Amino acid sequence: MKKRYLIGGVIVVAFLVVGGLSFLNSSVEYATLSKAEQSGKKVQVTGSWVQDMSTHYDTKNNTFSFYIRDEENRVAKVEFSGAKPNNFDIATSVVAKGRFEKGVFKASEVLTKCPSKYEGNPDGTHPEGIESKGVQKTAL
Repeated sequence: MKKRYLIGGVIVVAFLVVGGLSFLNSSVEYATLSKAEQSGKKVQVTGSWVQDMSTHYDTKNNTFSFYIRDEENRVAKVEFSGAKPNNFDIATSVVAKGRFEKGVFKASEVLTKCPSKYEGNPDGTHPEGIESKGVQKTAL
């Protein structure tokens, strides 16, 4: 019986070690572009898409590139291995996960934050210009 408990204990410890290492490898911290470039590690950078700079999708290599501006007002080129994310053109914020390589932020993931379709504009209109049908406005 003691042999069974010993083997079971070793298996449980092994699973805990593997789970802990997987968790440590999957956690990615937020950083500015400057900190991301200095660290060389995989990080998440939050910023806004610089619309007046070029974007490009290379169909042959399946890469999408754009420029991001972080909270420190620094701008960097982002190259994403994949297609242009949905709703990218109307995104209010962009999160890129990756690392710097030769002055370019190589992203493995790009997430977009879009304006909420459930919040109205201050003038009472819908953010996407859609009229509400069947809703009657009444003065208070």
